[in-house]
Amino acid sequence: MFAAIRHIFAKALILGLVAGFAVPAFAAEGTKLFSFVSENEEIVAALTPEDAALGEDAGAIGKALHDRGTLTVWRYAVRKAKDGELEQAPLKEISVQAEGTVRVEPYTTPLRVVPLQ
Repeated sequence: MFAAIRHIFAKALILGLVAGFAVPAFAAEGTKLFSFVSENEEIVAALTPEDAALGEDAGAIGKALHDRGTLTVWRYAVRKAKDGELEQAPLKEISVQAEGTVRVEPYTTPLRVVPLQ
């Protein structure tokens, strides 16, 4: 009896670990999100298609922001999808100012990320 309980517990543990790793991997394959951090707030955003050539390097994005003075990005926010699950989705296109922005860093989420249309 204890062997059966151990076997069930081991299966549940393995399934839990696999499920825990599957969600972030799913979110990481789509649109790449970044966090633009200032003294007052943190903005989660994705690059516009025009700036997608900057890639996934937060340093390159920070340098482009500093060199240009502003960077237009798509702000993302959490919403409930039609299937009832939470997801990160584009909210609106905004301009991020270099002045006051302290850092740019990659943003990871366990939620589904809705790509830009």
